[in-house]
Amino acid sequence: MRLTVFWDRMRQQFGESYAESVAKDHVLAELGGRTIEQALADGEPAKKVWHAVVATFDVPQHLH
Repeated sequence: MRLTVFWDRMRQQFGESYAESVAKDHVLAELGGRTIEQALADGEPAKKVWHAVVATFDVPQHLH
């Protein structure tokens, strides 16, 4: 998954401004206690990070 697709899905799920806030502030257990931003900066694949988002939040099926 490309980062552009990842961020598009984040914006669809959380809205334009809240997506960035979630990525910066919400710690996900599925990412080893890191935020989305930290996991991406550490080199985690966007697809893996997106799967963690799906596992944590109520994401509609069409965005999986």
